[in-house]
Amino acid sequence: MNRTQTTLGLGCTLALMSGAAHAEDFIVNGGQTSVLLDTATLSAAASLDLSSVSADVIAPGELGASSVAFGINPTTDPLFATTFAYDTGLSAFSGSIEHTGSVFFNGDTVEVGNFSIAYDAGRVGDSRSGFYVESTTGITAILFDIENPSALTAENAMLNIEANLLVSNEFATFLSKNGLASVDLTGADVGDAFVNAVPAPSSVGMLGVFGLMATRRRR
Repeated sequence: MNRTQTTLGLGCTLALMSGAAHAEDFIVNGGQTSVLLDTATLSAAASLDLSSVSADVIAPGELGASSVAFGINPTTDPLFATTFAYDTGLSAFSGSIEHTGSVFFNGDTVEVGNFSIAYDAGRVGDSRSGFYVESTTGITAILFDIENPSALTAENAMLNIEANLLVSNEFATFLSKNGLASVDLTGADVGDAFVNAVPAPSSVGMLGVFGLMATRRRR
């Protein structure tokens, strides 16, 4: 796949991006996010053994035969609409990217899914971009911090972001408290993600509505 390579600063660049004053031009309205998990590390370090995925998960995804993909919810989803808007080059952005689909571990006794990708400037640090992945069903918690992207294309025809997935402090704490990990896994690289989103033209009016929608109750 051909991607425009963009060098992003270590967190501070994205922090500046999120505070840009001008309006976003495009809003994500479909596509998919592919994930390739390091199942060997999850099994050995966190006692999590992948057992199945829900029927709406796409297999394989776009990161190889062992990857899976989750459909990005459209802006018209009646319950959990995607609200992520951005401009060319991702110099300004807002909202979240919502997904449908679940992954199950340990004989389907542990579920994570219906993932939300959003940004929090307070999570910027080290190699963390400030973007994170939150599970909103099963385990309802932030699972991963998204590392500074290794590849980025943000334009009117596509939004592509490729980056490593790092175990969040919240997920590491969950694993430790439930006896699934004997060491602190915060910051451990446990996989890759590739957001391949389909944008549509945005407008100030639409963004106002989406801003209200963003206050909805989580799953």
